[in-house]
Amino acid sequence: MATAPGFFAEVILGGLMAGVMYSMVALGFVLIFKASGVFNFAQGVMVLFAALTLVGQIERGIPIWIALLTTTGVMIALAFAIERVMLRPLVNQAPFTLLMATIGLTFFLEGVGELVWGSNVKKLDIGIPEHSFNVGGMLLNQFELFAAATAAILVTVLAILS
Repeated sequence: MATAPGFFAEVILGGLMAGVMYSMVALGFVLIFKASGVFNFAQGVMVLFAALTLVGQIERGIPIWIALLTTTGVMIALAFAIERVMLRPLVNQAPFTLLMATIGLTFFLEGVGELVWGSNVKKLDIGIPEHSFNVGGMLLNQFELFAAATAAILVTVLAILS
């Protein structure tokens, strides 16, 4: 049983790790909005498509690095197609029209995803251990620490480039 201060620190750290993940989602919305002027509700389903594309390749035995490169290419092609077919024709339309278009795109892509990959729950194993270790009475999850470090690197790169 963890001590009360250790448990408190563990809960605080767990909340910070969750906050880091939420901040990355928010940062994605902000970047897309600043670049395009559109609040893109389809951002989440695009992440889902990327994850399912990656899982599908890994399940077929494709090495993770090749699967990551292929998934990146697939997502670039999908984003390009969405921009050309759906968003570009809506340039100079009312913001509400663009907002509704991205909501419609979300439902459309969710349906396509279910047709292609089915509705079964899938596990994405990218090779990062998920075990926890004890530091000063706190349990730290290795995957969460990796995700937080990745987020810190991405935010630093964004700050340098902007």
